[in-house]
Amino acid sequence: MFQRVLVANRGEIAVRVIRALHELGIEAVAVYSTADEDALHVRLADRAVRIGPPPANESYLKIPTIVAAATTTGCDAVHPGYGFLSENDEFVRACEDNDLVFIGPPADVMAKMGDKAQAKAEMRAAGVPLVPGTEGTATLEQARAAAEQFGFPVLLKAAAGGGGRGMRLVTEASDLDDAYAQARNEALAAFADGTLYVEKAIKPARHVEIQVMCDSHGNVLTCGERECSIQRRHQKLIEESPSPALDAEQREAMEEAAERACRHIGYRNAGTFEFLVGPDGAFSFIEVNCRLQVEHPVTELCTSMDLVRTQIRVADGAALEHGGRASRHGHAIEIRINAEDPLHDFRPSPGRLARFRPPLGPGVRVDTFVEEGSTIPPYYDSLIAKLIVRDNNRHLAIERARRALSEFEIEGVPTTRDIAFEILGSEQFRSGDYSTSFLDEVELAALA
Repeated sequence: MFQRVLVANRGEIAVRVIRALHELGIEAVAVYSTADEDALHVRLADRAVRIGPPPANESYLKIPTIVAAATTTGCDAVHPGYGFLSENDEFVRACEDNDLVFIGPPADVMAKMGDKAQAKAEMRAAGVPLVPGTEGTATLEQARAAAEQFGFPVLLKAAAGGGGRGMRLVTEASDLDDAYAQARNEALAAFADGTLYVEKAIKPARHVEIQVMCDSHGNVLTCGERECSIQRRHQKLIEESPSPALDAEQREAMEEAAERACRHIGYRNAGTFEFLVGPDGAFSFIEVNCRLQVEHPVTELCTSMDLVRTQIRVADGAALEHGGRASRHGHAIEIRINAEDPLHDFRPSPGRLARFRPPLGPGVRVDTFVEEGSTIPPYYDSLIAKLIVRDNNRHLAIERARRALSEFEIEGVPTTRDIAFEILGSEQFRSGDYSTSFLDEVELAALA
């Protein structure tokens, strides 16, 4: 087993990984920018290395600095968390070149899946259903031709993208040129790669993902699905499992496709295959996230697996207990609590938390890195906490989540707590019949 692991991240995911390492008897080394000197992950770690000033490109995104922090502290491995360098194949290679085990998939797999256009080609070869779209990247002229072929609406998507960045929905031909320029510029700024591809926009659609875990002994374990259709700006707000959109036959077909894809590309460690489900129940591949997802606790509560500890063991060469399908029970819901102002298009709202009292009680879990009096810096993602609940069925889980949200005391900055409470109480959400267009279609007082 590893003796010491560097956690190349911050915030709640750094705290989550450090706790898992300690439970396995492994020392944890944290890295931090000057904005995070007093952060919880720094205090929990056995050692901590300051890596630069607050901007991420001068600290958490500097590959040589993070690798140096790992080697000088005698680490055996690096856990990337999510975001930052977690899907950067150059970072994986830099770790390997310095005899550091990267806790995640191999660099070549990450490179293939990180290029969204190439990922689609690999899925096509594996026989996984795809959303109609260009077979590779598209110039503006090719985007025009593709839109004419598939019909509007279409999505322009960054080939190197994720998290909704470099993505534009285009509903009319007259808007295509401007949308292409905007998506390209956003992709350049976010990923240093402005190439785009085109997909037919499926509406209404459900966003459903399959969690996988693969070892180096040939085992592929699928851990059920997560419903992720409650979104703003293509980024998730609420996730649940199992998905109310799937029946047993659809679920097995989707998991079987994910397993087939894993074997085709030689996947290892944790990953997520994302799909769109159309009104007819047919599913189509969107992308692979070669990392742990923000919403991984939903799967943990339904499977009783610790995905982070499993990641670490698999990276150290251990075999999974079995492949196939993980057993599941009950229903789980995760609500992301972001420091954002829903009244102003979910604008990030950094500041000091004058009060922060998470809820307690049975079936309630809160993953966070903040405390009362903490300051939310303006440099990073706006997520401050994740509230996850589990109960025996969906109705009970919804009521437990609303109870927990009503007890969650947060003052000092605007958050998404109140809008989440309203969403969970809405007729559309309770029915289970909702889509990625939920926030555009449902009138909510929290947005008025």
